[in-house]
Amino acid sequence: MFLSHFLKLSKYMLIEIFYYPKNAQLPQENEVNSTGSASGKKPRGRGLLRSLLCCLGRGRGSSSKSSKTSSLQGDGHGSPSLRTGSPRFLLPPVRHQDMHKKCMVIDLDETLVHSSFKPINNADFVVPVEIDGTVHQVYVLKRPYVDEFLQRMGELYECVLFTASLAKYADPVADLLDRWGVFRARLFRESCVYHRGNYVKDLNKLGRDLQQIIIVDNSPASYIFHPDNAVPVASWFDDMTDSELLDLIPFFEKLSNVENIYTVLCNSNHPYNQVPPAVQNSPSPGSGSLGAS
Repeated sequence: MFLSHFLKLSKYMLIEIFYYPKNAQLPQENEVNSTGSASGKKPRGRGLLRSLLCCLGRGRGSSSKSSKTSSLQGDGHGSPSLRTGSPRFLLPPVRHQDMHKKCMVIDLDETLVHSSFKPINNADFVVPVEIDGTVHQVYVLKRPYVDEFLQRMGELYECVLFTASLAKYADPVADLLDRWGVFRARLFRESCVYHRGNYVKDLNKLGRDLQQIIIVDNSPASYIFHPDNAVPVASWFDDMTDSELLDLIPFFEKLSNVENIYTVLCNSNHPYNQVPPAVQNSPSPGSGSLGAS
C-alpha cells in the first residue's frame, strides 16, 4: 500500500508533502553556518566559526586546485563517483544488529543543531574549542525534537553522522547530542570531497549499497553527487516552533521498509536539489587556522 501510494504521486508532490513545510524557503548559502545575527555587520568571530563549520566554500584560485581531490565519473543516477583505486571505505563493516537496516547519513549544523560564538542564554551546550592557542566557547542550540528524531532513527536505521565541520568542534557536540549511541560512525570534513568549491559528501565512499543509503542534509551542495538519495531539510537557526524533525519521523518509518530507496527518492530534478553558486569568499581546504586537516 505504501509504495503504490507514493508511485501515484508526482516527484514534486512527494517532496512537498514529506520534505518541506509549506512556508519553507530554499536555504541561501549565506545563511549556512552563519551565527544567526540579524545585523548586516559580521559579528566578532564569524570568520573563525565559518572556518570551523563551513559546509560550502570556494577558493579564490582556479578550480584546478581541487582537481587532485578526486577523479569523477557518472554513475547510474547521474552522480559523480570515485574511480577504482580510491581510498578504502569510510565506514567499518555493518554491525550484526544493523545487517537488515538502511544507512541514514545525517548532517549536523543547521540540520540538528545551530552553533555560534555569540553567547546564547538558552544554549543547550557550551563547547570549548581551541583555535590557534586560544580557547573559544561555542554555544550550541538543539533543534526542536532532535532527541525524539535521533532515538527513532537509531531504531530504524544504521545512522552515520557526516558533517563538513572540523572534528575538534563536531566530535564534542556529537558526544553531548547523541546520548543513546545512535551514530555508528562519525565522519568530518576530512572525509568530504572538495569539488568545485564545495565540501561534498560522496556516498560511494561509505561502503554501503547506494540503493539503501539516505542522506538528510540542509545543504544541497553536500549531496550534489547523489541527489536521488537525499531528503532535504530546511536550515534551522533558532526557531523554537520548528517541527520538521518530528514531522519527518512517519515518513522515515515508512521509507525504512521499502526495498529500494530510489523508488521513492528519485527527486534529482526538484528545485530544492539544484545547487546554488558557491560562496565566493568561503575558505578552501587547508586555508586559515581551521582548514581541513
